[in-house]
Amino acid sequence: MKEKRQKESRQKTSKSTKTGNRRMEKDVMLRSIIDIFQKNPKAIYNYRQVSKLIALSGDVQKKQALDILYTLTEENILVESERGRFRYNSLGTIATGIFQRRSNGKNAFIPEVGAESIYVGRLQISNDYAFLVIEDKSLSHDIFIPKNKLNGGKNGEKATVKITEWPEDAKNPIGEVTDVLGVAGENNTEMNAILAEFGLPYRYPENVEQAATQIPEKITDEALAAREDFRDVTTFTIDPKDAKDFDDALSLRPTAHGHWEVGVHIADVTHYVRPDDVIDREAFNRATSVYLVDRTIPMLPEQLSNKLCSLRQDEDKLCFSVVLELNEKVEVLASRIARTVIRSNRRFTYEEVQSIIETGEGDYKDELLKLNELAVVLRNRRFANGAIDFDRYEVQFEIDDRGKPLSVSFKESKEANHLVEEFMLLANRNVAEAIGKNTKGKIKKTFVYRVHEQPDPDKMQNFVEFIGRFGYKMKISGSKSDFTKSINNLLDKSKGKPEQNLIETLAIRSMQKARYSVHNTGHYGLAFPFYTHFTSPIRRYPDMMVHRLLASYLQGGRSVNSDAYEDLCDHCSAMEQLAANAERASVKYKQVEFMSDKIGQVFNGVISGVTEWGLYVELNANKCEGLIPMRELNDDFYTFDEQNYCLTGKRHKHIYRLGDTISVKIAQANLQRKQLDFIPMD
Repeated sequence: MKEKRQKESRQKTSKSTKTGNRRMEKDVMLRSIIDIFQKNPKAIYNYRQVSKLIALSGDVQKKQALDILYTLTEENILVESERGRFRYNSLGTIATGIFQRRSNGKNAFIPEVGAESIYVGRLQISNDYAFLVIEDKSLSHDIFIPKNKLNGGKNGEKATVKITEWPEDAKNPIGEVTDVLGVAGENNTEMNAILAEFGLPYRYPENVEQAATQIPEKITDEALAAREDFRDVTTFTIDPKDAKDFDDALSLRPTAHGHWEVGVHIADVTHYVRPDDVIDREAFNRATSVYLVDRTIPMLPEQLSNKLCSLRQDEDKLCFSVVLELNEKVEVLASRIARTVIRSNRRFTYEEVQSIIETGEGDYKDELLKLNELAVVLRNRRFANGAIDFDRYEVQFEIDDRGKPLSVSFKESKEANHLVEEFMLLANRNVAEAIGKNTKGKIKKTFVYRVHEQPDPDKMQNFVEFIGRFGYKMKISGSKSDFTKSINNLLDKSKGKPEQNLIETLAIRSMQKARYSVHNTGHYGLAFPFYTHFTSPIRRYPDMMVHRLLASYLQGGRSVNSDAYEDLCDHCSAMEQLAANAERASVKYKQVEFMSDKIGQVFNGVISGVTEWGLYVELNANKCEGLIPMRELNDDFYTFDEQNYCLTGKRHKHIYRLGDTISVKIAQANLQRKQLDFIPMD
């Protein structure tokens, strides 16, 4: 029956797209649209272009195509590069191999030798056959699984499958189960499914963990003798209360000249992880730790990240340190980079340090208050020099032992966070300058920088036009200082307003993305001509690269190959983006799960997006975002005004604008699609 339906579907597609005058069924339209994007994975289309390519006629059919594009975006098959413009999301779902589409309608897939193309879905098992049903439709055919290739998977469970072949005479690709994720709907299953969907690992290989346990914990006398000893200097860590990997510590002591010596001490991961060993290869492949709502998937095995390298209280630890001499004006008079050994006197949480800053009382209050005083000067100077003040809140959940979200709150940075941030920024900048600044008579050496280019002028012009609808103005001409003062003033004025999150989100989207490169172009957002990542080697591979280059160059080593390191940088940048996407997906999943028992309840919100297919609304109470589909705006016929970001009723002239307040009722919470549907109450 299934093969018959697929044959009929192909016949309908052929007739509809050739004649252009027959009404195309929605499932045929869906597969036709997927086909367009899979054939042209780098192309960007709007709904009008898609409609033309599959020969749709009439507004109703075109609106259906638009609805499908939106659905495919929600399911991560497509990416909305700009409002209303879509491209194929190739990350984590494209097969590695050769896909041959024959003119006779028969397809063949030839996997690359040794390649594994992993797909995530739900197993559908009957007495005679089994399929992996891919819920996000990233592949237009379900995957046939031979009964002896189920790997213990049971009906209804989520699993990952790799395609092993797609014979010419077969309607479906053939695959085998690589891993059983568990029962759909269970927290561990769903979190691991999110990681698998983005091609990210969710467990550590046993051989890598075993290699980590074999690393000696005792620091040898030889290692100590080769290092500067900071164990008698007051030193502490400041981290989130649930942190286990402490990769940075601060020390403070007065100098003989009446100045202050600040030590920024970073876990010396590369002392333990050797280039191209089994741990290093796994760390490079991951490139970053991934932080989902309820768990951390570490870049390094826990034996290293939480124990051996973690700068735990009252334990001797090996570090790579930036030691800075500052005067009362917080000017850097001298600095050095050194291998050190430290012993943390106290493990602080941000909340504990914030209390000391606010009350003036607590352990090591003199050191902490002094460090905060210095950090305030550094922060103010940074903004005066043109840094942009993107200081957004972070959504966090209180969850029970089964992973169910109980409440939503928002974590905002305070003085304690800024204290740590400023000294990490200072250390990163100092390291980048130490290698990157041209020294007379010396050849410039290849290094890993964190770069952030200037904003795209067209995007910024669109942003200025958008904020004008809220009564805000911003200067984008003139010097960089004029621009940053203007945008910081905008961000400050919008704080506490209903449109704050919307303006901050769109401002960030108007900027370029920071990335890693051997070609230093400076960091625009921080207003630093030289910047790198040195301070988090436990959770970022580029920091390990920086540590190794530093160690080599400080000993007079030759410059490394620039092209080879640019490839490493590209990989790390791509993995960073993948991790961020997975983190956002886990937040969206938990937001929908949190709202799933609130169907029928009414909330106040702000219109955060206006499109041809409906209105996006962000709820004030918990920042969950959902969609009012156009079909729910049934009191009038609404048209989309793309230039003015609004929907206007044809008869009654009611207007829905970006940033408008609105009351909505929760209509549906779809966990599989990570989507909330709303009904307007106004």
